[in-house]
Amino acid sequence: MEAIYGLPVIGLFFQLIAYLFEAIPNNGAIILGLAAPIALGALCGIMNERSGVVNIGIEGMMLSAAFAGFVAAGFSEPYLPQFEIELFSITAPLLVGVLAAILTAMALSLLHAWLSITIRADQIISGTIINIAALGLTGYLNRLVVSPNPRVGAGTFSSFSVPREVSEFPVIGWIIDMFFDQGPIGMSVIFLVIVLQILLFRSRWGLRTRAVGEHPKAADTVGIDVIRLRYRNVIIGGIFAGLAGAFLTLEATSSFQNGMTSGRGFIALAAVIFGRWTPIGALGAALLFTAAGAVGRAVSIRPPTDELAQLGQLLEGVPNEFYQALPYVITIVVLAGVVGRSIAPAAIGQPYEKETKAA
Repeated sequence: MEAIYGLPVIGLFFQLIAYLFEAIPNNGAIILGLAAPIALGALCGIMNERSGVVNIGIEGMMLSAAFAGFVAAGFSEPYLPQFEIELFSITAPLLVGVLAAILTAMALSLLHAWLSITIRADQIISGTIINIAALGLTGYLNRLVVSPNPRVGAGTFSSFSVPREVSEFPVIGWIIDMFFDQGPIGMSVIFLVIVLQILLFRSRWGLRTRAVGEHPKAADTVGIDVIRLRYRNVIIGGIFAGLAGAFLTLEATSSFQNGMTSGRGFIALAAVIFGRWTPIGALGAALLFTAAGAVGRAVSIRPPTDELAQLGQLLEGVPNEFYQALPYVITIVVLAGVVGRSIAPAAIGQPYEKETKAA
């Protein structure tokens, strides 16, 4: 291998491949941790768009849920029973915070459903309003409520510790460690993805949802209540956006920062498109987008050495900002190659008005 690594340009490419094969398994848990809010946001998008409703307000829903969850958990702590479940370090304030985050995102989803389905407003404008309002209101309330109380907070969920024998199991050990060395919200991602994948393509509800997203008029003629189904799916989609927000403040960190979603809601929409509107595909896209960020962390913690020293010198010379921007760059590149090849539900973004029977 030393002869190959020593080749100009091509040698660096092979060194990079070798380093990725080493770094990705060692940072699997970090990759899923970064991908969890994106994957949950993508599930929200799938619930909406498979029903025929565009939702670019996921970013705002996640941000609002993150703020509501943090505030509810932090300010309710003195008034709730003091107990802690050893598994995941679950406490009453944290549970209240998760519930508040979910309810907040569901309320915003209801608003989006009302504007998009009942009022039949432009769905892009509706989502944009939610994003702008969430960014402004959370920033203002953060300064008004949280900043004067710097000690407010309820901690975070802890990660599940995978037994060393399991994590070191050949070939699949690192995959098990990636999905299970997480807190409860991060760990729930794989289960939610599998359940939604099965329900969407192997259940009566899934068949009706896909029918409404493809041809609502035909679905209406066979007795499916298009309006009701769209309302229900959009609101249920808010649960996933709420969990994504709760993850950011109650599992990944123990604080709220203005604009802390940092575009994850928009990357989630990209994951929906790249994943062809399927939960498993969206999770795969989220992992792809965030793997780049995890590799950047790996370089800063343990850069390539020994045979890969030449690559290590090159990567250490790259500014850290490049690694931070890399997931967004990959998102743009991937979308540029996918748009036009991924076929969205036929009725997406089209308001539906039930036809009235002639007298």
